[in-house]
Amino acid sequence: MPLPYRPSAVIFDMDGLLLDTEALWNEALLAAAAEAGHQVPGEIVTQSTGLRRSQCGELFLSHFGEDFRFEDFHAEWRRHLWRIAEHRPALKPGVAELLDILDQLRLPRAIATSSSRSSVDRHLTAHGLMGRFDQTVCRGDYENGKPAPDPFLMAAERLAVAPQLCLALEDSHIGVRSAAAAGMMTVMVPDLLEATEEMAGLCVLVAQDLHQVGALVLAEA
Repeated sequence: MPLPYRPSAVIFDMDGLLLDTEALWNEALLAAAAEAGHQVPGEIVTQSTGLRRSQCGELFLSHFGEDFRFEDFHAEWRRHLWRIAEHRPALKPGVAELLDILDQLRLPRAIATSSSRSSVDRHLTAHGLMGRFDQTVCRGDYENGKPAPDPFLMAAERLAVAPQLCLALEDSHIGVRSAAAAGMMTVMVPDLLEATEEMAGLCVLVAQDLHQVGALVLAEA
């Protein structure tokens, strides 16, 4: 199935889309919880996928109670993440090839993520991707996190491209809802979460991987 039209810009999520970090985040979460003696149900792990830190805090407080020291826990969660990530390549298949295609077509591109700027810079530097994106929109750059459209709208604004002319690439349900709410042509590339009927309805396509996305963009050139 081709794209409805050639995009004027491409906006990427980061975790789970560019980088195979969602699984690492979940592994780090369980390691931090075990170290602290907490039992984290599977549904809490699933619901935390794609959430910004403040939203995760609300989720964990609702489960563990208002006395739960989420910021301290989150610091340990991050510590475990970086320990695990040091020893595992995390670049998703097709990232470099898709960026090469965008270079060839001279299409601007941005990242719209719930991660902090320090995390984004660290990940992009580690994988040789610094300088390959025209803009990076991170936590703190917008008022409302995903599933609100703010991150994607901010990315489009910084690229000076109308949202409806942007192709948005997402792996999570919450991210797909955000991109679709921004009015963008949305493609889901599933990572930990399968595409549901709702996701299929919000997307123009559910892609197998970024190689397929690259082929679709080239076909519209």
